[in-house]
Amino acid sequence: MLTEILMTSLMMASPHLKTDSVINIKEVTVTEFKANRRSLAPLSANKMNARDLDLQNVTSMKELSTLIPNFYMPDYGSRANSPIFIRGIGSKAKTSAVGFYIDGIPHYDISALDIDMADIASIEVLRGPQGTLYGRNAMGGIIDIHTFSPLEYQNTRIKIGYGNKNDITAQASSYLKLADNLGFSISGNYHSNDGFFTNVATGKKADKIKEYSGRTAFEWKPTELWKFRFSSWIDYSNQNGYPYAVYDKQSNTIGDISYNRTSGFKRLISNNGLSAVYNGSNISFSSQTSYQFMNGSMNIDQDFTTADKYFVTNDYHMNTLTQEFTLKSNNDKRYQWIIGAFGLIQKKDNVLTTDYIAQKFSMPTYYSDPISSFAIYHQSSYNIWKGLSATVGLRFDYEHAKKDYKRYTIATGSTSADNSPYTFNNNLNFNQFSPKFSLQYLTTLHNNYYVTVSRGYKVGGFNETITSDDNKTYQPEYSWNYEVGSKLRFLDGKITTDLSLFYIDWRHQQITHTIPGVGNILTNAGHSNSKGVELSVSAHPIYNWNVGLSYGYTYAEFLDYKQSDKTNYDHNMIPMVPRNTFGINSDYTLYPKCNVVDRITFSAGLNGTGKIYWDENNALSQKFYLLLNAKVIVSSGKFNWEIWGKNITGTDYQTYCFTLNNAYYVQKGRPLSFGTSITYNF
Repeated sequence: MLTEILMTSLMMASPHLKTDSVINIKEVTVTEFKANRRSLAPLSANKMNARDLDLQNVTSMKELSTLIPNFYMPDYGSRANSPIFIRGIGSKAKTSAVGFYIDGIPHYDISALDIDMADIASIEVLRGPQGTLYGRNAMGGIIDIHTFSPLEYQNTRIKIGYGNKNDITAQASSYLKLADNLGFSISGNYHSNDGFFTNVATGKKADKIKEYSGRTAFEWKPTELWKFRFSSWIDYSNQNGYPYAVYDKQSNTIGDISYNRTSGFKRLISNNGLSAVYNGSNISFSSQTSYQFMNGSMNIDQDFTTADKYFVTNDYHMNTLTQEFTLKSNNDKRYQWIIGAFGLIQKKDNVLTTDYIAQKFSMPTYYSDPISSFAIYHQSSYNIWKGLSATVGLRFDYEHAKKDYKRYTIATGSTSADNSPYTFNNNLNFNQFSPKFSLQYLTTLHNNYYVTVSRGYKVGGFNETITSDDNKTYQPEYSWNYEVGSKLRFLDGKITTDLSLFYIDWRHQQITHTIPGVGNILTNAGHSNSKGVELSVSAHPIYNWNVGLSYGYTYAEFLDYKQSDKTNYDHNMIPMVPRNTFGINSDYTLYPKCNVVDRITFSAGLNGTGKIYWDENNALSQKFYLLLNAKVIVSSGKFNWEIWGKNITGTDYQTYCFTLNNAYYVQKGRPLSFGTSITYNF
């Protein structure tokens, strides 16, 4: 359990974290193992618990955008691409620049990040490079998700919901304590939606989706010092995707979605983890073993017209095995430390086929990308004097990557391949030190002031698409992050604030280019930077009224980026990075004096994003826009009845825009959606 000091720090860092509210489920404190008992190392973090997620009706990762300052996860295309941007740091393709963990299990591929959000106990977002403790590709920050522990939370629940566009939700979960030291949980979730956007060429919805997921976990505490947990999670989704329509920039009008071949993405993910934790009087130890299997199949009419030009299929499967050992101090002494080691083995096999229909030939490509990596890390924190403490951390990462690539050219109708296929086999090795330095001053009133300098690193690798010898590989990117901040409490904790200013010096930024009929190619820019401010305010004027405000400002630009002799993007804004993220959310609970209704909770949120540039030449952009969401929950005994609405004002906005064959294409944001649900707790 966290100490009072750490709990205070987390509350100040979390504008949505409420501790004195009446809630429908038992509050569960989740302790991150990589945090020491004494909060000597500062964090720029926001945390949302299960109540927050329920009140804001967050059902997917992408709906966290604007609820957390400078956090942006655009909703476009399909789940094959789910980029995450924190403080302007992100990646549109391949691996994420933000670390993503569920119960300690890492997720690395960008198509594995948009997941079902049912039965989540908490989500914590750490902003800024977290490479010292978390390592691989944590340049922008960390998303740390925890599910409920059956030893700490017991409940059985059934939920059914229905909304417009035939939106159907069915959930069931049970958390049982089989004995004083043994717990078991199981849950299942189904969701489907007929889609908001119609492809006029096929008459089908371009964004229809069905998804299924299930989780199970066993927890066992043979003694007071040891705890073991085995968890298994499976997720399957089948969606139509890519609702891109022609955009007339001059008149600012959007045409129809109209392409002749149905496109979509299917994904199956299986995650399995085994953890062992020892908490002694002076030392704690953790072992985390995980195995992830992912199978994906993408089909896309990549000319996005009724003319048969290109059709791309990409089938892949990936196996990832990780092992991490962490040892740390577990006392209240002035010196706190953490050491650890991490290992990863990953293999991804792809079959990418591009059919050039009009030209009557096909190019199937077979490639395999095995990766192995190893890291060791250490962090020391020391309480220098009263509330003043210093932290120094260092991590060493080594990664070995290999690529086996073979591409054929086949005439339409032929079963024989070209006698001279293009082949490529090579190896790459990367190593990097990631240091961190910080000073923190914690007052007797638990106000916190800090300064941090940390290095971010994202590994290089092989491109999945190769068109010439010049773009077979891309180089690592790295950054230095400079940050000052404070976490303050006012009026005995009724108001808490979290303010930070940051500057990121970014070198060799990895840029994704999409070539129609070919695929995504990563290259490196020379020099970029990102700077801005983040503010979170949480207020509890009275015990049944809560208000949270979040604001983030990011100015991210290319300082040195010459794509070619004729194309210079110096001092252009970095695409996919909102200049502003804004959210104000409030909830109020009434307690009617009647026998039928126990309480009624009203919640509403106004969330804003923009301005966003969509491409490197800054020709396309989305101006700042606001979305209004609301929810009402009526509780009576074991029943909850909910009514919710999203984008209630029907705001028109774009979630993505790109250029293709001298034409512009956009995906519109979702219009008004609404629904209702009933929950029964046994």
